[in-house]
Amino acid sequence: MTPCRLHITGASGAGVTTLGRALGAAWSVPVHDTDDYYWLPTDPPFQRKRPAADRLELMRALFLPRRAWILSGSISRWGQPLVPLFEAVVFLTLDPRTRMARLQAREVDRYGAMIAPGGALREGHLSFMDWAAGYDDPTFTSRSLLQHRDWLAHLSCPVLELDSAAPVGNLVTAVAAWTP
Repeated sequence: MTPCRLHITGASGAGVTTLGRALGAAWSVPVHDTDDYYWLPTDPPFQRKRPAADRLELMRALFLPRRAWILSGSISRWGQPLVPLFEAVVFLTLDPRTRMARLQAREVDRYGAMIAPGGALREGHLSFMDWAAGYDDPTFTSRSLLQHRDWLAHLSCPVLELDSAAPVGNLVTAVAAWTP
């Protein structure tokens, strides 16, 4: 596969951002993460959502007109205007236990003692982890595996599904070797 307008999506903790950055470096193309557009800059982060119209306008201004880019993250509930721009989509899956362990490690790395019992971000951390754990529950009404699969089934561009338990280098190789 040659550099193109690629969307990489999957559950939180599945390695979507990590693969996006690695593939962007290999392709020498800009990489954008949906969280940077979805959330307003706050301290601590991820507290206030940016209005959907503003997200899309910011994306149009910063990268959408380019010939090739990578967008990592999830846009399935708010980003329908972006879908016609995708030339391909990579969908990452991961065993739920492994994914949740990765998320916990990432949270500890980012926030340290602030998410420990008594920490200033403890309640937000627990809420986030509960939300992330719901992804694999077919009755979960937020972002879920079932919702992602339904969204992917309606795309007109090629979709490559990969198990992100593989090393990042192997995932980059798999995407680069893909002939949609």
